[in-house]
Amino acid sequence: MATAMGATAATSRAPIPPRPEPTAFGLQGSRRGAAGGGRRLRAVAGRPSLFSPRAVSDSRNSQTCLDPDASTSVLGIILGGGAGTRLYPLTKKRAKPAVPLGANYRLIDIPVSNCLNSNVSKIYVLTQFNSASLNRHLSRAYGNNISGYKNEGFVEVLAAQQSPENPNWFQGTADAVRQYLWLFEEHNVMEFLILAGDHLYRMDYQKFIQAHRETDADITVAALPMDEQRATAFGLMKIDDEGRIVEFAEKPKGEMLKSMMVDTTILGLDTERAKELPYIASMGIYVFSKDAMLRLLRENFPLANDFGSEVIPGATEIGLRVQAYLYDGYWEDIGTIEAFYNANLGITKKPVPDFSFYDRSAPIYTQSRYLPPSKVLDADVTDSVIGEGCVINHCKINHSVVGLRSCISEGAVIEDSLLMGADYYETENDKKVLSETGGIPIGIGKNAHIRKAIIDKNARIGENVKIINVDGIQEASRESDGYFIKSGIVTVIKDALIPSGTVI
Repeated sequence: MATAMGATAATSRAPIPPRPEPTAFGLQGSRRGAAGGGRRLRAVAGRPSLFSPRAVSDSRNSQTCLDPDASTSVLGIILGGGAGTRLYPLTKKRAKPAVPLGANYRLIDIPVSNCLNSNVSKIYVLTQFNSASLNRHLSRAYGNNISGYKNEGFVEVLAAQQSPENPNWFQGTADAVRQYLWLFEEHNVMEFLILAGDHLYRMDYQKFIQAHRETDADITVAALPMDEQRATAFGLMKIDDEGRIVEFAEKPKGEMLKSMMVDTTILGLDTERAKELPYIASMGIYVFSKDAMLRLLRENFPLANDFGSEVIPGATEIGLRVQAYLYDGYWEDIGTIEAFYNANLGITKKPVPDFSFYDRSAPIYTQSRYLPPSKVLDADVTDSVIGEGCVINHCKINHSVVGLRSCISEGAVIEDSLLMGADYYETENDKKVLSETGGIPIGIGKNAHIRKAIIDKNARIGENVKIINVDGIQEASRESDGYFIKSGIVTVIKDALIPSGTVI
């Protein structure tokens, strides 16, 4: 079972190397080294010769040698997103990046871990909705182990705020960054790395940043190759033979879609895969040179709210160098209940999961909870992932993800489901009082049957409950009864109580 290794990954701490000693160039000789920014010092006049665009591909064979180091020259900015209405009710009591993921983790752990594994140790997280649980998680997981002697690493949350200059809340991705530019520009860095807080993927940002520097770009956009069927759902980009973006199209169809085909061998795909994947879509992940960001948000587009639809297309129009960087790996935008459900159950896939938490070279970090190992008593568990501290008693679990501190009673059947677990254990005395008063303890009751469902944290599922979408309903709002149905997936709300004998 996955328990032992999962717990190891969940309690890993990111090793942050000490700041390197100044070199001949150091930060002063960097392209945007000073706080105000400035073009890179060049040995000869004019634009330097470009590296082959093939070096841009995010492959394991390529080498990175950033000078100056990413820990001193790059600022990571993770955008927490909006209210998360498409993920409701999972976002009813928490920000979208704080939604639990993969039994032990939260969504925010993905971009933060990618940053730490890429030696990007200065990280801000911008959010404005239900940020209490996100703040708590980040402070517990990363608050005490990032900074150290000669190392200025940090992970900090920046909440939306009103001021005389900005009386409104964040209006979009670009506006969120603009409202905190006064803080970001104080950092003596070369680039701003803009990330999303609700994507599932593993990426070495050092290669991304190196490609940005090698091509002398003002902006570099991470691009995902895809086929025609998926392409209609994304914002597509067109590139020239140097990998420079020359055109954008938002969810094109018909002839417009055909016109957005590109030769993806330019970015590093082999000929066969390039034929299968002739389109590139923006992943919503960007590297901005510091001076370009300041100029774009303050001078060129002071009223623009969004990077993807306004700032970056506008940057190409005014002649800035906007490059594409090919990412050829698993990536999922977890923006809907269906995508979230599929991404979680994808980690149970065999023989190779869609996304693996068991990569020792690039682990996913999270809060150390010091929970006991999970206990499985005479249970039948197949094709599933079990989190820490669970008690699984005389039940059947198939193709499911069981979150930390889950308690599953005898006779229960869990199929194709995601159980998020609990924030705390109830004591034996608590359970005794509940039993005497007719209450229901946290967890899954005796002989319950759950299929194709998401059970949020601290839910109390009574005995003989059936959550199987018996009528095959696709969409339903039953908040007063403790659940929603979206895309045929039943989602039980956090802290909900489903009485014994209920059939959903």
